[in-house]
Amino acid sequence: MKVLIAALGLLVLCAACMAEETEFFDWKGGKLYDAKNYTGALVYFEKAVNQDPNYTDSWIHMGNAQKALKEYNESLQSYAKALQIDNKKTAAWAGMSDSYLALKDNANASMAAAKATEVEPSNKANWMREGNLQQSQGMFAESVAKYNEALNLDPTNKDAMYKKGLSLMATGDSVQAMALFDKVIEADPNNKASYNAKGVTLEANGKYVEALQAYEKALEIDPGYSQALNNKMHVLLVSKKQNEAMQIFVKI
Repeated sequence: MKVLIAALGLLVLCAACMAEETEFFDWKGGKLYDAKNYTGALVYFEKAVNQDPNYTDSWIHMGNAQKALKEYNESLQSYAKALQIDNKKTAAWAGMSDSYLALKDNANASMAAAKATEVEPSNKANWMREGNLQQSQGMFAESVAKYNEALNLDPTNKDAMYKKGLSLMATGDSVQAMALFDKVIEADPNNKASYNAKGVTLEANGKYVEALQAYEKALEIDPGYSQALNNKMHVLLVSKKQNEAMQIFVKI
């Protein structure tokens, strides 16, 4: 009996040591990942999952490292492994969405993004991911609903306001779009993208003088901002100011 108890105690001790070693491998991999040494990180994450194939976080971290190395198919396999163990891991669904997007598989990227939101609806990043995917596919009205959810969680989210403004502009709601761009600019006077988007909205409504002012404001913040330069050149051409427009054209 004493021998049996001793043996059981030894097994428990070994299991505890292995668990600590697995956590160390994952920790070491995380340090290398943070240092952008993705190849080195991958070695340690692989050690962790080889030590304990049910260590979900290491599968996710391995997927992240593979994704950073543009090994997208391999990363999908790692995320799938994590989800086989625990299908409530938001990070795995989010990583899977990003990898599918990199492979230009929008359908599966959207599916994975929706799963991440379903698992963790209180995370504004999940709503933003869905909105951005829909916006990139021209589903502007649908994306507005996602950005609204993100803004319900964080009314000060400048990125959500800006992206929602872009979708509203695409659906023809210039008034609300303009209000959102102005709101972002009020919160962040150096937001060149919002000045540029405001200029596009004004230009679309035939307000060329105001549009030019918006583009110039964006260029004050970043003189090399190519979108604003192109847009300013277009307004100058429409305004019959060919000489000024060509001065921009020869520089870009």
